[in-house]
Amino acid sequence: MRTILIIGAGRSASSLIKYLLDKSESENLQLIIADKQIESAKKLANNHKNAKAIELDIFNETQRKEAIQQSNIVISMLPARFHLEVAKDCVNYKKSLVTASYISKEMQALQEDVVKNNLVFMNEIGLDPGIDHMSAMQIIDRIRDNGAKLLLFESFTGGLVAPESDDNLWNYKFTWNPRNVVVAGQGSAAKFIQEGKYKYIPYHKLFRRTEILDLKEYGKFEGLANRDSLKYRKVYGLEDILTLYRGTIRRVGYSRAWNVFVQLGMTDDTYIMEDTENMSYREFTNSFLAYRPHDSVELKLRHYLKIEQDDIIWDKLLELDIFNPDKKIGIKNATPAQCLQKILMDKWTLKEDDKDMIVMMHKFGYEYQGEKRQINSYMRILGDDQTYTAMAKTVGLPVAIATLKILNGEIKTPGVQIPITKEVYEPILKELENYGVIFKEEKVTYYGYNPENIS
Repeated sequence: MRTILIIGAGRSASSLIKYLLDKSESENLQLIIADKQIESAKKLANNHKNAKAIELDIFNETQRKEAIQQSNIVISMLPARFHLEVAKDCVNYKKSLVTASYISKEMQALQEDVVKNNLVFMNEIGLDPGIDHMSAMQIIDRIRDNGAKLLLFESFTGGLVAPESDDNLWNYKFTWNPRNVVVAGQGSAAKFIQEGKYKYIPYHKLFRRTEILDLKEYGKFEGLANRDSLKYRKVYGLEDILTLYRGTIRRVGYSRAWNVFVQLGMTDDTYIMEDTENMSYREFTNSFLAYRPHDSVELKLRHYLKIEQDDIIWDKLLELDIFNPDKKIGIKNATPAQCLQKILMDKWTLKEDDKDMIVMMHKFGYEYQGEKRQINSYMRILGDDQTYTAMAKTVGLPVAIATLKILNGEIKTPGVQIPITKEVYEPILKELENYGVIFKEEKVTYYGYNPENIS
């Protein structure tokens, strides 16, 4: 049998493992599912005869090398910072590698050795990055192959709660790592290009500069800029494009309300607050407001941020219980961002019967024979349950499909790479359609980057 080593048995691995186990008889596969917490690996192995769960500490060199040496191909579902040691071992033992993470400088530095050993190191093959790359490049290549010139490319992705499980005023719940949501956008200004002009949005303005997205039967959403859209000019071969913008999708109104936390300083992750273990939610909120002993915390916040009582933002804040004097943060030596995350997890954690949703949209503006045209492409997929979530499907299935195609020699161009070639994206996108990842296209009037869509 051919052995696939999967390192990491977190939430994103469920659909990945199910796909490969479903194919294990016809494809002669043996899965080794490795995790530091062996119970997590056992749960996903589910007593399948072609799956084996093992305990693996990625920092245990002997364990790691032995597992990699015994495999035919390796999937790393570890946090991105842990891929490198796995990758080095894969080079030494001549094993191809698949990850869903961005290519780091250190990973890219292995290119020469990977090519020399005729290996495929496929990265960025999850959702975003991953499905976004493939679905965008499929249309970009089609437009260019027809002799048209790309003028505009916008791309947006969001992990949201499914409509049937949407029961709060924010229209949002955590479908992935809550910490990433709380600190999103920090570190540098968002950078993009608009009609040939470079544009920058600093963090303190990020959540007030949103684009309205109309996904037809799926409703209206808002898109807010990712940190660096400019790097994708080279990735997609769009060095001369006039407008390039990538962003995150939320429901309309989310960003304006989230901006309250940004302006108060609650999303800051750079310093430790005092006595957070015993701090109440109300004390946490009050700690960012001026000392006015005769005014309530509620009144001070409303006056400071000019929020009227009949503003929906006020109702959203009340819903989160941030003025509760009895609930405690309960975390030692916490940053403001960690305290806010604790408060939000009380309200935004998915319930047992809740389902999540992934939404993705691309816009392509181009000129063909002197006429400006535009194509919008969009996709929505719902989760099945808390195990086979939409996020797990869209991250794990592309990883699994790519792994099997590399193992079968259908994807064979060696090197440290991402899925932007036809050899890779065409068969994977085609198979993903069987699992509900289906893009719809519409041709619309070309408006360019319309300032009227920016709020």
